Amino acid sequence: MAVGFGIVGCGMISGFHARALSEIRGAKLVACYDTFPAAVEKFSTANNIKGYTQLDEMLADPDVDVVTICTPSGSHREPAVAAANAGKHVVVEKPLEITLKRCDAIIDACKKNKVKLATIMPSRFGAANQTIKAAIESGRFGKLTLGDTYVKWFRTQQYYDAGGWRGTWAMDGGGAYMNQAIHNVDLLYWLMGDIDEVCGITSTLAHQRIEVEDVGVATVKFKNGALGVLEASTAVFPGLLKKIEIHGDQGSAIIEQDDILLWNFAKKNAKDDAIREKFGKQSSGAGGASDPASISHAGHREQLKDFIKCIQTGKKHLVDGEEGRKSVEIILAIYQSAWTGKRVKLPLKGDPKRPKV
Repeated sequence: MAVGFGIVGCGMISGFHARALSEIRGAKLVACYDTFPAAVEKFSTANNIKGYTQLDEMLADPDVDVVTICTPSGSHREPAVAAANAGKHVVVEKPLEITLKRCDAIIDACKKNKVKLATIMPSRFGAANQTIKAAIESGRFGKLTLGDTYVKWFRTQQYYDAGGWRGTWAMDGGGAYMNQAIHNVDLLYWLMGDIDEVCGITSTLAHQRIEVEDVGVATVKFKNGALGVLEASTAVFPGLLKKIEIHGDQGSAIIEQDDILLWNFAKKNAKDDAIREKFGKQSSGAGGASDPASISHAGHREQLKDFIKCIQTGKKHLVDGEEGRKSVEIILAIYQSAWTGKRVKLPLKGDPKRPKV
């Protein structure tokens, strides 16, 4: 029997989940919920599924096994906790939530009700990223020395003006770091290891009527001693492909979007040429660099496939609640550093307090 999914929130990202689920054998989108009846009508009709305007009614639907949260970032906690309390497995779009306290509420509810929890971080499931991860784990990089990520994207003023929640601390939880670069923040610590401390600077330079940063630069020190840089922006025209650079004393690799631009090691491997050939130039489109609707749903598909296997086998999901919480904590530490002008050690002892403007 197919695993039934119900989506909470019928905005743009819900369409990516619908397309991903349509390509997974053993999965079926069966229902959706939104507070706006028109959005429910449009999405349910387009996908030939049941539509609800009352969350408790969808949660009572026996055909719904998994609830996917696609609401604005700062409104993930309430429906996620409700879904867990209803005994449903939970998938939450990035970020898991916008504060550690709210992240912990979701994690705790899922543990209490013994249901699975996934945080959507599809970049981990990309073949090029998994190839670099395997090379790191096999020791090909030697001692890791530098790990950098760059998300230099562009968003128009109209992008922020079109959604009342965008660019606000209360609902977006942050700007270029929390909304756009969080995938690469997740990738960098997954590849390089946990972060020990950060030092960040943020600014709002190119957009009006937003509370959050559109430019940020942070240096990081990893617990293994390596150093790194995290750059994020929505103010770089025309929007560049995101990039990850991993360096060690025995090798270096650079990924731009889904392409491996550099793959060079002191000790050669028989598969190196094949890796360069396979990942040399496979990217299509700009990957959301200038248009948020242009991202691929392939990563969502692969992550949801893995999550279904975890439900069926009981194994740990690659990006569960605790893993999803880490990227939020790193970004909050960058914000705390930017607000105080000081280095910030991880783990945080609580949510940082934003200074009054």
